[in-house]
Amino acid sequence: MLAIACIKQVPDTTQVQIDPVTNTLVREGIPFIVNPYDTHALEESLRVKDRYGFRSVALSMGPPNAEAALRKALGLGVDEAILCSDRCFGGADTLSTSNVLAAAIRKIGEEIGEEVGIVFCGKQTIDGDTAQVGPGIAVRLGFTQLTLVDRIEALDVAARRIRVRRKLEGRYEIVEAPLPVLITVVRELNRPRYPSVPMRLASATAAVKLWTNDLLKLDPNSVGLKGSPTWVSRIFSPERAKGEIIGDGVNDPVGTAHLLIDKLLAKDLLAV
Repeated sequence: MLAIACIKQVPDTTQVQIDPVTNTLVREGIPFIVNPYDTHALEESLRVKDRYGFRSVALSMGPPNAEAALRKALGLGVDEAILCSDRCFGGADTLSTSNVLAAAIRKIGEEIGEEVGIVFCGKQTIDGDTAQVGPGIAVRLGFTQLTLVDRIEALDVAARRIRVRRKLEGRYEIVEAPLPVLITVVRELNRPRYPSVPMRLASATAAVKLWTNDLLKLDPNSVGLKGSPTWVSRIFSPERAKGEIIGDGVNDPVGTAHLLIDKLLAKDLLAV
């Protein structure tokens, strides 16, 4: 049975800048990283491999340089790494992206000759923050979707059942579902491992499979920019008023509280 982790290479948002003239992202000189939530999805796929004997696969869609993210996955111990990259995939929104990844997941099962049991995704990416791709893949594959998972409570491969805990606002929810499933994970699920030196060295020359649309055979009008009903018209940095430090909250907390109340009242931001 297969455990597939969908990962994405994203710009390091701590260093992203916006061109004030074109209102587009400045990509030159910006380092790329594996989406942080996806590192937890990848780690959980490896734990399922270690504990239950699944075959692990790392899958990504992106430009050719996204191969670097998949080499990191190989260094951690995945059995296969596959990059979906084609000019016709460029400019994809979340719907178009989920179309490609769902088709690739079906193809992985056919190519390897094993059933896909679990697909892991991070709950969202830090460059888009939509949290739509994982559920979109689940719908297209007909898989049960278990979102915001922070713990796998039990996995019975023979009975084809999984029980997970979902982290919701102010509470947790225990859900049981049949395999196959798609799981989106939060950071609390696990602590990602570090690659060993031999595995890191081996990953430098390991094979990363490149899948284009010649292999997936998707309608060009359903992928990339042509298959995207939404697009980004403008990116801008929101204006923020400068903050103000008031009073001495350490030595005079009461006086500071009164000063804050007075300022809020003066700006009609506090009802009395």
